Amino acid sequence: MSRTLQSILFDLDGTLTDPKEGITKSVAYALNQLDNQVEDLDTLLPYIGPPLYDSFIELNGFSEDKARRAVELYRERYSTIGKFENAVIPGIPELLGGLKEQGYSLYVATSKPTVFAEQIIEHYGLAAYFKHVVGSNLDGTRSKKQEVIQYVLDQNDIAPEQAVMIGDRKHDIIGAIGCGVESIGVLFGYGSEEELSSAGADHIASRVEEVGEIIARIREAGIVSGA
Repeated sequence: MSRTLQSILFDLDGTLTDPKEGITKSVAYALNQLDNQVEDLDTLLPYIGPPLYDSFIELNGFSEDKARRAVELYRERYSTIGKFENAVIPGIPELLGGLKEQGYSLYVATSKPTVFAEQIIEHYGLAAYFKHVVGSNLDGTRSKKQEVIQYVLDQNDIAPEQAVMIGDRKHDIIGAIGCGVESIGVLFGYGSEEELSSAGADHIASRVEEVGEIIARIREAGIVSGA
């Protein structure tokens, strides 16, 4: 099996788009409904990236039932307003266009429900770049990043050694490792260099343009090795 890079998987929140406003306001809405008053939206930044259900348990100490209710309340606002309180990260369309022109197959692998991810990708004019947009299910299944990545690989007949996962949080890196996929952590999202390095990121990009440069090096290394 050739190790030549062919498929590139992207996280959505914090990697393709900046969802800060929509996510933090929707989390605040849910917490306020549950009598957890939020004074500063910036305190909710840790909610960007990981599965919401897990975050409500880990960050707020909610029970499983209360976490499920919090997710329901979050979606009341997010499904109508929050999903479009978002913005494409500068340079991303150019990066995607360049990679597609070079012959790479591009995919979205997110913990966000697939239905919301598809709507966001379409709304912001990114749909034409991607072969498949995959997220979690609304019933909470396939929410772990490793499950999402594996589903993309399986559904599109992608060999792990011919793929790379790009994301801004440790969950993206840990998920990639679990699937045997090389990873690129990005610093223009919501994860720190320490978080990404500690998780085991193979590469780290501080700028959008650097992502393309790293991908070129990965592909060249695979060709030169003749593996």
